[in-house]
Amino acid sequence: MERVEAALPIQSWTASSGALVLFVESHDLAMLDVSVELPAGSARDTPQTSGLASLTQRLLRLGADRMDEDEIARRLADVGANLNTTFDVDRAGYALRTLSSDAEQQQALMVLSRVLQAPSFPEKVLAREKTGVIAGLKEADTKPDIIASRTFARLLFRDHPYALRAMGEPDTVAALTRSDVVGFYRSHYCPDRAVVAIMGDVTRQRAGEIADQLTRDLPAASGPLPPLPPVPPLAASIERDIEHPSAQSHVLTGQPGVARNDPDYFPLLVGNHILGGGGMTSRLYEQVRERRGLSYSVYSTFVPYQQPGPFQIGLQTRRDQAQEAVAVVRKVLADFIANGPTVAELQAAQQNLVGGFALRIDSNQKILNYLAVIGFYRLPLDYLDTFTARIEAVTLEQIRDSFRRRIDPERLATVVVGASGAK
Repeated sequence: MERVEAALPIQSWTASSGALVLFVESHDLAMLDVSVELPAGSARDTPQTSGLASLTQRLLRLGADRMDEDEIARRLADVGANLNTTFDVDRAGYALRTLSSDAEQQQALMVLSRVLQAPSFPEKVLAREKTGVIAGLKEADTKPDIIASRTFARLLFRDHPYALRAMGEPDTVAALTRSDVVGFYRSHYCPDRAVVAIMGDVTRQRAGEIADQLTRDLPAASGPLPPLPPVPPLAASIERDIEHPSAQSHVLTGQPGVARNDPDYFPLLVGNHILGGGGMTSRLYEQVRERRGLSYSVYSTFVPYQQPGPFQIGLQTRRDQAQEAVAVVRKVLADFIANGPTVAELQAAQQNLVGGFALRIDSNQKILNYLAVIGFYRLPLDYLDTFTARIEAVTLEQIRDSFRRRIDPERLATVVVGASGAK
């Protein structure tokens, strides 16, 4: 067992099932937070099965081990427990919050154990859920922000699975069968790929028992999980103007950014706070909104995944101002990459990020989320304890260097939905 002696001591070990476990013991509240996550996100779909990963995870809690969905919900409600899903391109799983008292804890964990390890995937429920998902997808396809996000992902990631929509497409979801769902579950919900995060009012011994209970009966892996393909950079700038009757244009621009464990993560995090991640103090906000009044808000962000996720800048603006807003954004980005931030900007960003860090870990559930991220992406166990020191250690030259290497203002994908005169 590995243990980091720190302000937030994280204990980590491998369960008998092969699952990786991260645990923080805290008896301040009579609560227990547990999550189990697996590499079963939407990037594990194919263009033909888009939506399968999401549908599989969705169905887990809708029937398990002779319990129907109503029985599952009732048993959780009887002990005041909450069961929530986690899902993105990389990860899929469930997070449970329950009282730590024996009776409540045991019943809540029993339900989660059965949901994860004995799902029944009822045919009638599958058909109903598919109908609901398809209706939701068709409605979403009318919304300008969804159209912008979908188009942007396709431009950035092209043939990479990160380009696939998490919920799938109406035609691919319609074609999914129970056999597809069962096959995906058996090949992706495997114990030696699971990450179990535990936070709260239990002992180390009990945490070990919980991890084993939740993962020992998961399906055995038939082989290693294929790695995700690398995300290629954009070869050149590309633009899409899409007509839509919305009152405002929705704008996204950017390119593939960085992976979660990239050594440039902290310089890019601090630099992006200055560029557009710091709200009203950022350069984009000052130039786009304050000086020109082109948008109510504007932001930039890096979204790191197992492979490089998107670096994106987003805003909404009047239709007749869209092209001017895009031009201003490009100029601000190009100037930032060419010259970097000022000393004053760096100091203000570091103070803001360090000062706000306490709010990132001010609840058991927030700590649980970090434990899951640390485990899934194999980050150092002292990640949270060294976070502020690594922010404070970032230099001007590191920001300049990382942005120049990672972001090319001459190779941006840009989407404008609701563009004036678009064809």
